[in-house]
Amino acid sequence: MQVWNGAGDVPENPGPSVATLGIFDGVHRGHQVVLAATVAEAENAGLSSVAVTFDPHPATVHRPEQDLALIASLTDRLERLEATGLDAVLVVPYTLTFARAKPEEFVREYLVELLQARTVVVGEDVRFGRDNTGDRATMVELGRQLGFSVEIVRDITSDTGRRWSSTWVRELLAAGDVAGAAHVLGRAHRVRGVVVHGARRGRELGYPTANLRADDLGVVPADGVYAGWLIRPDLERQPHDASVSKRLPAAISVGTNPTFHGVERTVEAHVLGRTDLDLYDEEVVVELVERLRPQVAFDGVPALLDQMADDVAKVAGILEVPAPARPTVPAHPGAAS
Repeated sequence: MQVWNGAGDVPENPGPSVATLGIFDGVHRGHQVVLAATVAEAENAGLSSVAVTFDPHPATVHRPEQDLALIASLTDRLERLEATGLDAVLVVPYTLTFARAKPEEFVREYLVELLQARTVVVGEDVRFGRDNTGDRATMVELGRQLGFSVEIVRDITSDTGRRWSSTWVRELLAAGDVAGAAHVLGRAHRVRGVVVHGARRGRELGYPTANLRADDLGVVPADGVYAGWLIRPDLERQPHDASVSKRLPAAISVGTNPTFHGVERTVEAHVLGRTDLDLYDEEVVVELVERLRPQVAFDGVPALLDQMADDVAKVAGILEVPAPARPTVPAHPGAAS
């Protein structure tokens, strides 16, 4: 899949296309239906399929004080868009100047002149142009004027009757329901960040962790302990080597470490049975599969260690991997550190 970062990256004559547009935060099941329709229409017509998306999220430009976290980073969004079979994605830098374009100006410049769209595929709730004044009726009328057809994909709902949406994903993650979020997304929710140095208590306790600052990761689920995977993207991009572990089973803690009176919210991933990994300064992906329990403060290190051993055993069962032996630790490991 080609990625065009701004209009200047688009080839001078990219050829006619079938295009769609949206923020596609999370690329959830509703997005996937629209994207699948775009790809199918392009294949049937012998044209290229192109999605137009925006970065940063428009809400962060218009209402920066809200500090909206993304469900998926741009890197993950592009990976998920590629998985739908698109030929290309145009990432439009979203600015206040760009936001002032009228619906007709945006459609004419980007969809018609730049991408040579023969068909535009949109969902029922599509909005575009200045103050979101363009909607599906606007797109149909512009298609008549500018010479392209419009395919409107009706809203697809879940078996509960609720419409698939990014709002729903955010609600589920705020409640810690990562399994429910995965159902809406069509895959496990993940966060991506660079491993930083922590207090090293996990290593002292026999459970070393890769630490990520929660405020840098987008939408992080509610505090608690989770089963999931730690993925090393840099290794995934290298030639296949069966001896190198790229996707590792992990017990994941989200919160402030209340047993040790912590204040900074972090995501910490302990790779089951591994004490040899050096992940500092490496970008990793943490994929969250299932929540085990909320995060609580324990009355001392022995109680915490018992719970950690139980958590690791449960994580192994959920992920269907061998449970590691309980580590041997010093009699008084880092209790005051």
